[in-house]
Amino acid sequence: MPVLLVAGLFCGLILKQPNFSMVLTIAGLAFVMLIIGGMRARHGMLLGSAGVAGAMALTVIEPYRLRRLLVFIDPWADPSDAGYQLIQSLYAIGSGGLFGNGLGHSRQKYLFLPYRESDFIFAIIVEELGFVGAVVVVGLFFFLIYRGIRVALSCPDMFGSLLAAGMSSLLAIQVLINICVVTGSIPPTGISLPFFSAGSSSLVICMSAMGVLLNISRSCTPVGRVKRQTPKRNTPKRAA
Repeated sequence: MPVLLVAGLFCGLILKQPNFSMVLTIAGLAFVMLIIGGMRARHGMLLGSAGVAGAMALTVIEPYRLRRLLVFIDPWADPSDAGYQLIQSLYAIGSGGLFGNGLGHSRQKYLFLPYRESDFIFAIIVEELGFVGAVVVVGLFFFLIYRGIRVALSCPDMFGSLLAAGMSSLLAIQVLINICVVTGSIPPTGISLPFFSAGSSSLVICMSAMGVLLNISRSCTPVGRVKRQTPKRNTPKRAA
């Protein structure tokens, strides 16, 4: 309950802005951290069901969120207005082909694709570097998240382990949401792609998180090589 109260307070304040995508990110991160921390399966099912129901209710009661959901279902129903951004993103991805048009040779970035430098930067990456470049970028993210998880597993203390797991989970959630939005796999929402999207504050936070993660890894033992210390037995000394 204390964790849910803190997460709910932040989500409530952010929802007033409104910034529903960040609310989903923080709520998802809190849910993952509760699972990592040992939440019971019954509690997790109840919390997950309540979260899904709450997200659906917040989507339905707000007109612009419902409009985004309808755009996700059929962006070509309104190609010149609501569905324009997603359609242009799919054009960019489709024109990239296998190897892309070349670094810096995107066509969609010339006032065709909105937010091409931030939320939809992955579409430009695919257009310029193609399917091969997209696989490389996703692979680099996967490797970074994998290394973060290994740091969390090998950390000797619980705080460091949870901290490393939280930063790795946040990175994974942001990457997953951004790529799914750009490819039309989930309804459009505004989440930046770590290390790629324009914005100095996002870059500073991401780099700081990686610095903390590296600092945690300095005190870690490689997974599989953790030595368990057996407690010493207090044996009575023999009299001389």
